[in-house]
Amino acid sequence: MPDSGLQPQQPLPGPSRLAITLDDVRRALALPDFDVMEAQLRMAPQPRPFRRIDAPGTARLASVLVLLYPVDGVLTFVLMRRPEYQGVHSGQISLPGGSREDGETFEQTALRETCEEFGVSDPVELLGALTPIYVPPSDFEIHPFVGYLPSRPDLKPDPGEVAAALEVPLHLLLDPGAKGIEETSRDGQPFTIPFYRVGPHQVWGATAIMLSELEGRLRAVIEVK
Repeated sequence: MPDSGLQPQQPLPGPSRLAITLDDVRRALALPDFDVMEAQLRMAPQPRPFRRIDAPGTARLASVLVLLYPVDGVLTFVLMRRPEYQGVHSGQISLPGGSREDGETFEQTALRETCEEFGVSDPVELLGALTPIYVPPSDFEIHPFVGYLPSRPDLKPDPGEVAAALEVPLHLLLDPGAKGIEETSRDGQPFTIPFYRVGPHQVWGATAIMLSELEGRLRAVIEVK
């Protein structure tokens, strides 16, 4: 039975307890000359193409949202575990988001999908954007945004789209102990998968890549010992 209830993470010891402020996030998103590719590659499966190659037509378009809000004074964001289904992203951990509809801006898509998946109807302040990335297995170009609510929302996950909701303290991204690597094979070739640990879950692939850019930006504006 899917669990659509919230699963808040326990505070982590050590450097992950570094306080991250809303101003830190604003400065991180506004950094000039930030090396996006270096930050993304840190948590990207290898090998992984970052561009669409030799495919007909154009990629499908989507948006996601890193929705920040305070929980006991700590900036937190929400992830979702997808239901099991016949598809390449079945059961994976992702940010709220989905396909862009005709006439929408990418920002509008991110907000609409977050409302549909988590019932968030409060006005969200968009703080900025991360770098769009291409997802080869599903042929999507994803446009990520970062938003903020001044208080913890009353999350109401849609059981048809969200098997479980995970509240994650933003400082977890800066904790070396929250990262791991799996070595496997794909088509007979070595395949390396970096991931973030969120409780018992592994956050990898496109979601980890986008969060890695946010992590890198935060590291560039705050002191992490």
